[in-house]
Amino acid sequence: MRNWLIILFCAITLGTAAQTFTNTAFKSGETLQYDLYYNWKFVWVKAGSASMSISATQWHGQAAYRTRLLTRGSEKADRFFVLRDTLTSIVTQSDMLPRYYSKTDMEGEKYRQRNVWFTYQDGKTTARQRYINPHGMIKWKTESDKEVIFDMLSIMLRARSFDASTFKPGQKIQFMMTDGDGKSLQTLIFRGRKTLKMKNSAASYHCLVLSFVEYEGKKEREVVTFYVTDDMNHVPVRLDLNLDFGTAKAYISGYKGLRNPMTAKK
Repeated sequence: MRNWLIILFCAITLGTAAQTFTNTAFKSGETLQYDLYYNWKFVWVKAGSASMSISATQWHGQAAYRTRLLTRGSEKADRFFVLRDTLTSIVTQSDMLPRYYSKTDMEGEKYRQRNVWFTYQDGKTTARQRYINPHGMIKWKTESDKEVIFDMLSIMLRARSFDASTFKPGQKIQFMMTDGDGKSLQTLIFRGRKTLKMKNSAASYHCLVLSFVEYEGKKEREVVTFYVTDDMNHVPVRLDLNLDFGTAKAYISGYKGLRNPMTAKK
């Protein structure tokens, strides 16, 4: 199962590894928190929580950001399906390019580990990937591309600074991504704008609506729908998920350390 919380949104053209990029959406010290709900026998029950934090760090002497995402199922939910994910990504502050990514996850009875090291040369991204499967077998893979290869967290960080004012409903957005076991071209579709009320609070937000889709031949399957604040922060406040074992939703429950005022909140 893909880690759905951070397959967020991106720009029409993400560009080559040689291009520079300016962060306008976040700063060190930002923390986002979420409540997770599963649909169990037609009833929505709270089944866990997630948190994502951004902090300043160093990468080989360069100023960088470290992003960490933790997802945890509740004790009650663990009786049916264990969910324990820890993801870390490091991007340099000067160009917002990914340098390192790691993910450890336990979903059900399966434990997996992934690591990716990114390098840049001659206008290309090279991703050296290590994947340890639930049986402890290690697989190494090295892939290059003329476009930037992102991991799940670094694409979210970069995407948050793009100008969505030019997006039109139905517009497809593509980017290259690796989760540690191979790179692939991913697709999102911009659905439009909506004012959304939260389930777990009285708050409402003006949002951009995007769908992450997969293709089987020409057949399109919607995996996740994202509701992202229509302001300078571009914070995801709700996610609707179609999972292998049912449906789920994530609602933002708290935030602190935002770079910009939360003007999308009503």
